[in-house]
Amino acid sequence: MLWLPLVYFLRRAFIGGSFTGGVWALLLGSITAIVQFFLGDLVYPGGFGYSRALYGFVDIICMPALIPLFIYFLMILIRRFQGDIDFGSFILLWLMPFAALRALSWSALNDPILLILVPLLWAALATGISFFITWMIGSFHVIKLLVSVISIPVLPAAAAAAYWAFFSQKTLLGYGLLLIVFIPFGLSIFLDIYRARN
Repeated sequence: MLWLPLVYFLRRAFIGGSFTGGVWALLLGSITAIVQFFLGDLVYPGGFGYSRALYGFVDIICMPALIPLFIYFLMILIRRFQGDIDFGSFILLWLMPFAALRALSWSALNDPILLILVPLLWAALATGISFFITWMIGSFHVIKLLVSVISIPVLPAAAAAAYWAFFSQKTLLGYGLLLIVFIPFGLSIFLDIYRARN
């Protein structure tokens, strides 16, 4: 639960300034978290096979991390936000109330995959997807466009697969997938530090 605020404030410290939509992110994230808490999971997790992978993709990884991305896109398109745009900060703020509620329900399970790995994946997705969107928009180039268009859907798929791999005790595969998810995260943080110092 504390990892997401740490990444958020770390990014804001290097980026500086403020971004548009922060209050909306916390408000809508809280509403979504409460609704999902009462509705429960959409996919029954099952054992170690396809249903567990689908559960990880829908309920654990993608729904929490991708819904705010689409909402932010929509609000930008209808010109609801004015000012600096930061997809990563919006997603991280949206996830904070969701992570708090999930921590309450997951703490009884005492599962390090849910309590440690999943928040790491959420933060990496928020930052990595934001990195590719910013990289793509910053200066139009065919190669940048192709890499970004391919990488944005690959990241959540790799994150969900990493969850499934660690749950299924396929540790080596899990670490490989985790590396794929965390490469854009590391690049994003490195570039933020570099820009702040120059």
